Amino acid sequence: MKQEIVRNQRIGEEYLRVEHSSGLTMLLYPMKGFSTSYAMFSTKYGSVDTCFKTDKDSDFVTVPEGIAHYLEHKMFESEDGDAFEKYAKTGASANAFTSFDKTAYLFACSDNFKESIEILLDCVTHPYFTKETVEKEQGIISQEIRMYDDDPGWRVMFNLLESMYQKNTVKLDIAGTVESIAKIDADLLYRCYHTFYNLNNMVLTVAGNFDPQDVINAADKILKPAEPIHIEKKIEDEPTEVARKRFVQHLPVATPMFYIGFKSPNAGERQNFCNMIFDEMIIDAVTGEMTKLYHDLYQDGLINGGMVGETMAGRDYLCSMISGESKDPDEVCCRVQKAFEQAKQDGISDEMFARVKKSTYGRYLGLFSKPDSIASAMSNCYFSNVDIYELIEIVANATKEQLMQRLNEDFSAENSSLSIVMA
Repeated sequence: MKQEIVRNQRIGEEYLRVEHSSGLTMLLYPMKGFSTSYAMFSTKYGSVDTCFKTDKDSDFVTVPEGIAHYLEHKMFESEDGDAFEKYAKTGASANAFTSFDKTAYLFACSDNFKESIEILLDCVTHPYFTKETVEKEQGIISQEIRMYDDDPGWRVMFNLLESMYQKNTVKLDIAGTVESIAKIDADLLYRCYHTFYNLNNMVLTVAGNFDPQDVINAADKILKPAEPIHIEKKIEDEPTEVARKRFVQHLPVATPMFYIGFKSPNAGERQNFCNMIFDEMIIDAVTGEMTKLYHDLYQDGLINGGMVGETMAGRDYLCSMISGESKDPDEVCCRVQKAFEQAKQDGISDEMFARVKKSTYGRYLGLFSKPDSIASAMSNCYFSNVDIYELIEIVANATKEQLMQRLNEDFSAENSSLSIVMA
């Protein structure tokens, strides 16, 4: 077992990185003065991973859409009871989620940390699937899928991803479809589990009020050494062009909802993650509440309640999205596209750059004030081969020239799509 203290001079903080003998990496961030602790046990496996192979496989296997999410649902069951019942006895609040490229199991507690961390490690490393329990879950997840199919906020975003991407599996709904999950059985779940829930493909992140030695002791007690694994994921070459420029779905909403997306070239997992930070700053500089665009849209009654800008990065995708509500989404989209083109011509002013850099730095610095934010950020960073302190350093060292380079390389109207949900 190898231990290393990772420090950052800029903010004067540190955490412990442990390479456990089982193969699991543990990132432990004790925080003085906090009463709660937050733990997240994550695997680099999400909805995008539908075609893969290991060194032991002769060829790639293609699995049904939604199987990562399905597997997450099943992991709380065991032969000796439900994990939630065990957490109830320790007083911990537990949950789990599946995203595009990771699945995470987590809990928060203010007492009985030792017991709760053991439950987490035990639960995630001991799968239990039977034909009966797997079939029972199909009905539950089918209801969840139908619920999301009728959710305007969910549909307007996924319709955008389907519009931007032609081949990349990021366009697939995380939960899959009713038809795809009907193909899932216990054998498939075990195959995906033994491929992706290998401890060498996982990370445990803990932050808050806890003793790192308690985590190490729990790992020593529960985790068994995992054989190193190499997972090859089949990735289709994604065209530069978007799949469709505009898509409208009709659902009962009071005001039309919109998502405007800009598709970025794939620069690789780590660089996509770093570019995401610059792109967040650009969105703020061009469409944020202090911009002329925002002011004009608001004055003209084209937006109500503001616009939200976000950037999403993964192993082979990067895109920026601007969302909101408007009586005329097409006009908003046109003005947003023009604003980015104007910014390319005029440049970002020194004043705007300083303001955006300061606000972005404050937002990332704020991550370090909450145990859940730290644990989540450490997990995301680890899977992108980025240290959590690099978030601060990237922003602190950002230059206007870097932003202008990203702006000129990206945010093209040609590679953008508009998704609308309206009544």
